[in-house]
Amino acid sequence: MFPEERHAKILEMLARDGKVLVKELTEIFGVTEDSIRKDLSSLELDGKLKRTYGGAVSIEEKLQMTEANRRRVSDVEAKRKIAIAAVKLMQPQDLIFLDISTISIAIAQILEKTDAGYKILTNMVDVLVMLARNPKIDLFFAGGQVNQSRDGFSDVLNLEFISRFRPDISFLGAFGVDIKKNSLTSRSAAGGVHKARMIDISKSSYIIAESRKIGTESIYHFAALDKVDGIITESALPENLTTAAQKLGVRIISAE
Repeated sequence: MFPEERHAKILEMLARDGKVLVKELTEIFGVTEDSIRKDLSSLELDGKLKRTYGGAVSIEEKLQMTEANRRRVSDVEAKRKIAIAAVKLMQPQDLIFLDISTISIAIAQILEKTDAGYKILTNMVDVLVMLARNPKIDLFFAGGQVNQSRDGFSDVLNLEFISRFRPDISFLGAFGVDIKKNSLTSRSAAGGVHKARMIDISKSSYIIAESRKIGTESIYHFAALDKVDGIITESALPENLTTAAQKLGVRIISAE
């Protein structure tokens, strides 16, 4: 097999699996590890993949992971304030749904050491890992096919599982909250479908979002804003937006 043919096959595997390993490629192609490393170096120079220890990942996969990690370390103080305000809405023995959101991580950090007997349902890996350490919490995890950013599950298997629950409160992230348009938007259709479903089956639901997301839109409209009970954000909104939200019957909770 010519190097060009190996390159094409490697890119095909990356498109399918998101990553390749040097040892596996040597077995598949029957060549030395040095030859495979040269192949990967050539493809990296062409901007078609990103080399890692022992293999390579697709450029798309690398970007998704970078973006997910960037979100985790941005607006940390704002997320902490929102998380504190969210926890104040909880009652012991409530069933709480925590969405795939970096603010959910901030909420979980508070609940890690709680003595209250909350029941937590989540589809986010970080929340699972943190709250599994607290024996006081009755924890339900909705699995399935992991999403592309590797932070949680938002496929049909997951949707079927979480749809069987009836949370007392759902805390949901959103990439866009447009009060004037009465619109909530997400970055992906799959995530948006899950958020919409949780709004439908929960006794109450709140959007957890930094103030910078108010007045913005993302690519997928998943629900009208007036379908939720409120928005929790870290700072007070302008009076015109607060008034507009009140007309929709949506409570604005400022964590200032």
